[in-house]
Amino acid sequence: MLNQLGIEESEVPKMCLDLYKEYGTTMAGLKVMGYEFDNDEFHEYVHGRLPYEKLKPDPVLRNLLLSMPHRKIIFTNADKAHATRTLNRLGLEDCFEGIICFETLNPYSDTNTQVLCKPSVQAFEAAIRIADIVDPRKTMFFDDSVRNIASAKAAGLKTVFVGDSVLVPGADYALSNIHNIKEAIPDLWEDNKDEKVELIVQQVAVATMVQA
Repeated sequence: MLNQLGIEESEVPKMCLDLYKEYGTTMAGLKVMGYEFDNDEFHEYVHGRLPYEKLKPDPVLRNLLLSMPHRKIIFTNADKAHATRTLNRLGLEDCFEGIICFETLNPYSDTNTQVLCKPSVQAFEAAIRIADIVDPRKTMFFDDSVRNIASAKAAGLKTVFVGDSVLVPGADYALSNIHNIKEAIPDLWEDNKDEKVELIVQQVAVATMVQA
Protein backbone atom coordinates (compact mmCIF):
# COMPACT_ATOMS: atom_id res chain seq x y z
CA MET A 1 0.00 0.00 0.00
CA LEU A 2 2.90 2.34 0.72
CA ASN A 3 5.30 1.30 -2.02
CA GLN A 4 2.94 0.38 -4.85
CA LEU A 5 -0.28 2.34 -4.34
CA GLY A 6 1.07 5.56 -2.84
CA ILE A 7 -1.23 5.53 0.17
CA GLU A 8 -0.24 7.84 3.01
CA GLU A 9 1.58 5.89 5.74
CA SER A 10 -0.51 7.33 8.55
CA GLU A 11 -3.70 6.08 6.87
CA VAL A 12 -2.61 2.50 6.25
CA PRO A 13 -3.26 0.79 9.65
CA LYS A 14 -6.84 2.06 10.00
CA MET A 15 -7.49 1.54 6.30
CA CYS A 16 -6.35 -2.09 6.51
CA LEU A 17 -8.66 -2.76 9.45
CA ASP A 18 -11.65 -0.94 7.98
CA LEU A 19 -11.33 -2.72 4.61
CA TYR A 20 -10.97 -6.09 6.33
CA LYS A 21 -14.12 -5.47 8.36
CA GLU A 22 -16.10 -4.22 5.38
CA TYR A 23 -14.97 -6.57 2.60
CA GLY A 24 -13.41 -9.62 4.25
CA THR A 25 -9.82 -8.86 3.22
CA THR A 26 -7.80 -5.70 2.70
CA MET A 27 -7.14 -6.79 -0.89
CA ALA A 28 -10.85 -7.11 -1.65
CA GLY A 29 -11.48 -3.64 -0.25
CA LEU A 30 -8.66 -2.08 -2.27
CA LYS A 31 -10.10 -3.59 -5.45
CA VAL A 32 -13.54 -2.15 -4.68
CA MET A 33 -11.92 1.25 -4.15
CA GLY A 34 -10.48 1.03 -7.65
CA TYR A 35 -6.82 0.34 -6.89
CA GLU A 36 -5.04 -1.72 -9.53
CA PHE A 37 -2.26 -4.17 -8.72
CA ASP A 38 -1.17 -7.73 -9.49
CA ASN A 39 -2.83 -10.24 -7.18
CA ASP A 40 0.12 -12.64 -7.09
CA GLU A 41 2.57 -9.84 -6.32
CA PHE A 42 0.30 -8.65 -3.50
CA HIS A 43 0.15 -12.10 -1.90
CA GLU A 44 3.86 -12.73 -2.35
CA TYR A 45 4.75 -9.42 -0.72
CA VAL A 46 2.33 -9.68 2.21
CA HIS A 47 2.71 -13.39 2.98
CA GLY A 48 6.44 -13.35 2.30
CA ARG A 49 6.93 -11.33 5.47
CA LEU A 50 4.98 -13.60 7.80
CA PRO A 51 6.88 -15.43 10.59
CA TYR A 52 6.14 -18.98 9.40
CA GLU A 53 8.93 -20.26 11.65
CA LYS A 54 6.65 -19.66 14.64
CA LEU A 55 4.28 -22.38 13.42
CA LYS A 56 5.08 -25.79 14.88
CA PRO A 57 3.84 -29.29 13.99
CA ASP A 58 0.54 -30.21 15.64
CA PRO A 59 0.55 -34.02 15.97
CA VAL A 60 -2.65 -34.03 18.05
CA LEU A 61 -4.64 -32.27 15.35
CA ARG A 62 -2.98 -34.40 12.69
CA ASN A 63 -4.09 -37.62 14.40
CA LEU A 64 -7.62 -36.29 14.83
CA LEU A 65 -7.91 -35.34 11.18
CA LEU A 66 -6.45 -38.59 9.86
CA SER A 67 -8.74 -40.66 12.08
CA MET A 68 -11.86 -38.82 10.95
CA PRO A 69 -13.60 -40.91 8.23
CA HIS A 70 -14.80 -38.01 6.07
CA ARG A 71 -13.65 -35.72 3.29
CA LYS A 72 -11.77 -32.70 4.56
CA ILE A 73 -11.16 -29.55 2.50
CA ILE A 74 -9.40 -26.31 3.32
CA PHE A 75 -11.37 -23.14 2.53
CA THR A 76 -9.28 -19.99 2.86
CA ASN A 77 -9.16 -16.42 1.54
CA ALA A 78 -5.39 -16.76 1.21
CA ASP A 79 -3.56 -17.86 -1.91
CA LYS A 80 -2.58 -21.50 -2.36
CA ALA A 81 1.11 -20.87 -1.67
CA HIS A 82 0.36 -19.45 1.78
CA ALA A 83 -2.12 -22.21 2.65
CA THR A 84 0.31 -24.92 1.53
CA ARG A 85 3.22 -23.42 3.45
CA THR A 86 1.10 -23.12 6.58
CA LEU A 87 -0.10 -26.72 6.36
CA ASN A 88 3.45 -27.94 5.83
CA ARG A 89 4.66 -26.09 8.92
CA LEU A 90 1.80 -27.61 10.96
CA GLY A 91 2.48 -31.10 9.59
CA LEU A 92 -1.03 -31.29 8.11
CA GLU A 93 -0.21 -31.22 4.40
CA ASP A 94 -1.60 -34.70 3.71
CA CYS A 95 -4.70 -34.43 5.93
CA PHE A 96 -6.92 -32.72 3.36
CA GLU A 97 -8.37 -33.69 0.00
CA GLY A 98 -7.89 -30.24 -1.45
CA ILE A 99 -7.67 -26.48 -0.94
CA ILE A 100 -10.28 -23.94 -2.00
CA CYS A 101 -8.36 -20.68 -1.97
CA PHE A 102 -8.06 -17.25 -3.56
CA GLU A 103 -7.15 -18.63 -6.98
CA THR A 104 -10.04 -21.10 -6.86
CA LEU A 105 -12.65 -18.41 -6.23
CA ASN A 106 -10.93 -15.80 -8.39
CA PRO A 107 -9.58 -17.68 -11.43
CA TYR A 108 -9.11 -14.61 -13.60
CA SER A 109 -6.04 -12.41 -13.14
CA ASP A 110 -7.74 -9.20 -14.32
CA THR A 111 -6.46 -6.54 -11.94
CA ASN A 112 -9.80 -4.70 -12.14
CA THR A 113 -11.86 -7.72 -11.06
CA GLN A 114 -13.47 -7.51 -7.64
CA VAL A 115 -12.42 -10.23 -5.24
CA LEU A 116 -14.77 -13.02 -4.13
CA CYS A 117 -13.94 -14.05 -0.56
CA LYS A 118 -15.35 -14.87 2.85
CA PRO A 119 -17.47 -13.70 4.59
CA SER A 120 -19.52 -13.24 1.41
CA VAL A 121 -22.34 -15.79 1.26
CA GLN A 122 -21.63 -16.01 -2.48
CA ALA A 123 -18.10 -17.21 -1.66
CA PHE A 124 -19.51 -20.00 0.49
CA GLU A 125 -22.00 -20.97 -2.20
CA ALA A 126 -19.15 -21.09 -4.73
CA ALA A 127 -17.04 -23.24 -2.38
CA ILE A 128 -19.95 -25.64 -1.91
CA ARG A 129 -20.25 -26.03 -5.70
CA ILE A 130 -16.50 -26.44 -6.18
CA ALA A 131 -16.33 -29.08 -3.43
CA ASP A 132 -19.22 -30.91 -5.11
CA ILE A 133 -21.23 -30.96 -1.89
CA VAL A 134 -24.70 -32.29 -2.56
CA ASP A 135 -26.26 -31.46 0.80
CA PRO A 136 -24.68 -28.55 2.74
CA ARG A 137 -26.69 -29.54 5.79
CA LYS A 138 -24.46 -32.62 6.08
CA THR A 139 -21.29 -30.54 5.86
CA MET A 140 -19.53 -28.94 8.82
CA PHE A 141 -17.61 -25.69 8.54
CA PHE A 142 -15.02 -24.82 11.20
CA ASP A 143 -13.88 -21.22 11.65
CA ASP A 144 -12.67 -18.76 14.27
CA SER A 145 -14.46 -15.80 12.64
CA VAL A 146 -17.94 -14.83 13.86
CA ARG A 147 -18.77 -13.31 10.46
CA ASN A 148 -17.69 -16.41 8.56
CA ILE A 149 -19.79 -18.63 10.82
CA ALA A 150 -22.89 -16.50 10.18
CA SER A 151 -22.36 -16.58 6.40
CA ALA A 152 -21.67 -20.31 6.37
CA LYS A 153 -24.94 -20.87 8.21
CA ALA A 154 -26.76 -18.67 5.71
CA ALA A 155 -25.31 -20.85 2.93
CA GLY A 156 -26.82 -23.92 4.60
CA LEU A 157 -23.76 -25.44 6.30
CA LYS A 158 -23.51 -26.81 9.81
CA THR A 159 -21.09 -24.62 11.70
CA VAL A 160 -18.48 -24.95 14.43
CA PHE A 161 -17.05 -21.83 16.05
CA VAL A 162 -13.46 -22.38 17.20
CA GLY A 163 -11.75 -20.33 19.91
CA ASP A 164 -14.49 -20.01 22.52
CA SER A 165 -16.95 -22.38 24.16
CA VAL A 166 -19.76 -19.80 23.87
CA LEU A 167 -22.03 -20.10 20.84
CA VAL A 168 -22.04 -17.17 18.43
CA PRO A 169 -24.88 -16.29 16.03
CA GLY A 170 -25.20 -19.05 13.43
CA ALA A 171 -23.00 -21.58 15.25
CA ASP A 172 -24.24 -25.12 15.88
CA TYR A 173 -21.23 -25.96 18.04
CA ALA A 174 -18.52 -23.99 19.85
CA LEU A 175 -15.04 -25.28 20.72
CA SER A 176 -12.60 -23.45 22.93
CA ASN A 177 -9.84 -25.51 21.30
CA ILE A 178 -9.82 -27.47 18.03
CA HIS A 179 -8.19 -30.36 19.93
CA ASN A 180 -11.53 -30.86 21.74
CA ILE A 181 -13.37 -31.76 18.57
CA LYS A 182 -13.73 -35.48 19.28
CA GLU A 183 -15.21 -34.91 22.72
CA ALA A 184 -17.59 -32.22 21.45
CA ILE A 185 -18.69 -33.85 18.19
CA PRO A 186 -18.12 -37.62 18.50
CA ASP A 187 -20.55 -38.29 15.62
CA LEU A 188 -17.81 -37.20 13.20
CA TRP A 189 -16.00 -40.45 13.96
CA GLU A 190 -18.99 -42.61 13.04
CA ASP A 191 -18.54 -43.96 9.52
CA ASN A 192 -22.23 -44.12 8.61
CA LYS A 193 -22.41 -45.14 4.97
CA ASP A 194 -25.99 -43.95 4.66
CA GLU A 195 -25.21 -40.46 5.96
CA LYS A 196 -22.17 -39.05 4.19
CA VAL A 197 -20.64 -36.10 5.95
CA GLU A 198 -17.92 -33.82 4.66
CA LEU A 199 -15.74 -31.45 6.58
CA ILE A 200 -14.66 -27.94 5.66
CA VAL A 201 -12.08 -26.39 7.92
CA GLN A 202 -11.21 -22.70 8.14
CA GLN A 203 -7.57 -21.91 8.38
CA VAL A 204 -7.14 -22.07 12.13
CA ALA A 205 -6.91 -19.43 11.36
CA VAL A 206 -6.71 -22.44 7.78
CA ALA A 207 -10.44 -22.92 6.98
CA THR A 208 -11.75 -26.44 6.97
CA MET A 209 -14.95 -27.94 5.66
CA VAL A 210 -15.98 -31.33 6.88
CA GLN A 211 -18.89 -33.14 5.31
CA ALA A 212 -19.95 -35.74 7.81
